[in-house]
Amino acid sequence: MDLSYQHSHHQRVIRQRNLFGIMAALLAALSLVLLFCLGTRDREIVLQPVLRSPLAISSSGVSRDYLEMITRDVVLLTLNRSPQNLEYWLDAVLDITAPRVQGAIKADLLKIVEEQRGSSVSQFFTIQSMSLDTGKLRSEVTGDLNTVVGSKLVSRQRRTFRYDWEYSGLSLKLVGFGIVEKSDGKDP
Repeated sequence: MDLSYQHSHHQRVIRQRNLFGIMAALLAALSLVLLFCLGTRDREIVLQPVLRSPLAISSSGVSRDYLEMITRDVVLLTLNRSPQNLEYWLDAVLDITAPRVQGAIKADLLKIVEEQRGSSVSQFFTIQSMSLDTGKLRSEVTGDLNTVVGSKLVSRQRRTFRYDWEYSGLSLKLVGFGIVEKSDGKDP
């Protein structure tokens, strides 16, 4: 009798163990499916409205409004500088630059810093127009580049600057910028 009781007790324990094992496997599979769904769906962050309409950032692409606002701020950051803010300017531009191009951009920016350090030459840019291509992640901004020596405006030139971007996840990073030279219709 003792043997049959132990046998039935062990069978009950084995059934419970098997049931718990099946439930654990099902929960693990469900967790993997949920993680996969979470990782592949579009993410979206809704930002507080600061201009004319609410702005949302989505992992499915860059909206025209978002690209315009970022371009406007980056243009003012990259093209407005004076000898007093060179270190901040350099660090701020590198903070918005994609890691894969930071070395090349930093080398170019350091040349500007060394050239301008200790001088009394400042520059500022006033935006006149902007063209955006959300497909190529490219912005072109035209405006007046003003150069000031001391407190005297010494030049005002109409210039166009191009900004190239990369978008990964929910992050828009600068991969290149520079002046657009007038050409014979070719894409520089």
